[in-house]
Amino acid sequence: MSKVKFDFTTVRTKVIPILKRVEVGDYPAKIGRIYGWSRQDVCYYLKKLEKAGMVRRQVRSSAVFYALTPRSKIFLARCEGLLMSSGVYRLHKCQVRYEILAEGVLPKDFRRLEMTNWTALLGLEQGVKVRHTSRSWIVHVETLYGRSPAELGAMAKGLSDRVAKALMLKYGCRLGEGRFCRGYEIAIDDPVAQFLSRYFTVSTPNRKMDHSLGELEGEIDHLSRDAAVEYLLMPERVKSLEGKVEALHMDLTELIAALKQLFDLESNPEKRQRDKMRADTYRT
Repeated sequence: MSKVKFDFTTVRTKVIPILKRVEVGDYPAKIGRIYGWSRQDVCYYLKKLEKAGMVRRQVRSSAVFYALTPRSKIFLARCEGLLMSSGVYRLHKCQVRYEILAEGVLPKDFRRLEMTNWTALLGLEQGVKVRHTSRSWIVHVETLYGRSPAELGAMAKGLSDRVAKALMLKYGCRLGEGRFCRGYEIAIDDPVAQFLSRYFTVSTPNRKMDHSLGELEGEIDHLSRDAAVEYLLMPERVKSLEGKVEALHMDLTELIAALKQLFDLESNPEKRQRDKMRADTYRT
């Protein structure tokens, strides 16, 4: 295989992120939407990676996808925790709502689905599903993978903002700041969840575990970003709690020793008298 030249910054900011997206099955246009890059920019790096033997083309119907080679899988495995973490976090069922400040000019056939109090249409804008209501535009964010809940939120917001900007240019409308709708889930793989979900469906107001087939097996779905952050902080909190328990154990040991001495004095009057005489002599 031939080598291609990349500087370290490009490897960290372009090459590895693209490889991570290829690993989960994303196509060039989708990779570009996620990171805010042009499709041509992504294809440029994919061609260089193909030349280096890191990816291979897969033509499905008229669409072109890419897949990792064994060489690139080994490369990513060695990079885990150094240049980019494992990417086990997944954001799905995410929607971002943009309030309509000024309605634009919509096509005559736009209102196709009549409902009681509002009209909606699921369509595509830059490859992303969008929905129009009487008060807002709603962007349905596709499933995203990232290194942390914060990164997933930033990726989803950046993708939605670009779609909202395209909507304003296309229809001449004016939209407010985007806000995340309730109901999104941040999933993380967990070995305990993989075991329990085979037998039980477990849920709390903030999290849930259920049995899912395939790549979704053994995950915890966090129903808010705060819940995911709390999960990440759990090891540090357990470690802090262990330190407090150890300090409490030492205090209890000293207290038990002091109580034992007091009990011995109370149960032995002669010894108590000798200790009193010794103390009086010392004071004199």
